Amino acid sequence: MISFAYPHILYLLLLVPAILGLYLWARYARRRNLRKFGKLASLLPLMPEMSEYKSPLKITVQLAALALLIIAFARPWGAIRNQKTSKEGIEVVIAVDASNSMLASATSDDNGTSRMRTAKFTLEKLINRLDNDRVGLIIYANSAYTLIPVTNDYVSAKMFLNSIDPSQIADQGTNITGAIDMAVNSFSDNKNIGKALILITDAEELEDKESVMKAAADAGRRGIQVDVVGVGSSTPVTVPEGNGMMMYPETGEPVRTALNEDLAAEIAKAAKGIYVNASNSEALSELERQLDTLKKAAMESSLYSQHDELFPIFAWLALALIIIDILLLERKIGWLDRITFFKKEEKQ
Repeated sequence: MISFAYPHILYLLLLVPAILGLYLWARYARRRNLRKFGKLASLLPLMPEMSEYKSPLKITVQLAALALLIIAFARPWGAIRNQKTSKEGIEVVIAVDASNSMLASATSDDNGTSRMRTAKFTLEKLINRLDNDRVGLIIYANSAYTLIPVTNDYVSAKMFLNSIDPSQIADQGTNITGAIDMAVNSFSDNKNIGKALILITDAEELEDKESVMKAAADAGRRGIQVDVVGVGSSTPVTVPEGNGMMMYPETGEPVRTALNEDLAAEIAKAAKGIYVNASNSEALSELERQLDTLKKAAMESSLYSQHDELFPIFAWLALALIIIDILLLERKIGWLDRITFFKKEEKQ
């Protein structure tokens, strides 16, 4: 049984009898006008190239093509088929450093693009590259917070990512240990799914390096790969605050911050991950290749019904009729003219 996605378009089929009516009226008017000049039997021999059958044949082909096009645009459906899909992927939790130092420049220039903006730009491109994977988002300063649990809703993940603002977080610090522990608890219990924690940080002002290394090593033993993305420059730069700079209250000197790449690389190594610098043009590609090493497993399966699309059949038939109409000329066909279909044989 045929059904249609847009049945209201079928009302356009009324054009077919309307055009046919106009054509018949035009044929009648033409023959009536010819009779003003004499009998048709006498006038037709004066127009030897005119075919009596080509015009009706062409209008038939044209109207059939029009009808097929209208039906095609109504999107005809055939039988319903059941389709089952299964998506395979991994789980990725992104932990973003939201300490004040992330407001500093990502380059050696004090007025360069902030580390936070660089981190957001890098992560947004990474999320765009994820395919069937699930992603979660954590921010941390002195404490860690879950912004979005592990999900396949990439739109929400990017929306929450862009909402991160270190200046709105009063409890400052760089508690990477808390971020790793929270990320470990964010993953599902499915041991068949590859898991990765992507840690965004400048790795500065760690209060307890030993606990950080222990947390990273524990995550690695649980099968969680920890990849670290460093943002910033090894050259110290000032930390902005409002319209000025952040100052040390004891000395009155501006607070300066620099990326600790050695420590960031150590954290990644402890959990069998990799370290990349966000300023490196190959950082995303390296990170993507590392994530590809993780085992993918079925994340979800779904059963849905799908109609057989009949649109191409009607569209191709209409195209064939249009080509036939183009090739059909108004004048007579020589060999066909020698065949008489309707003439009565004259009696001897």
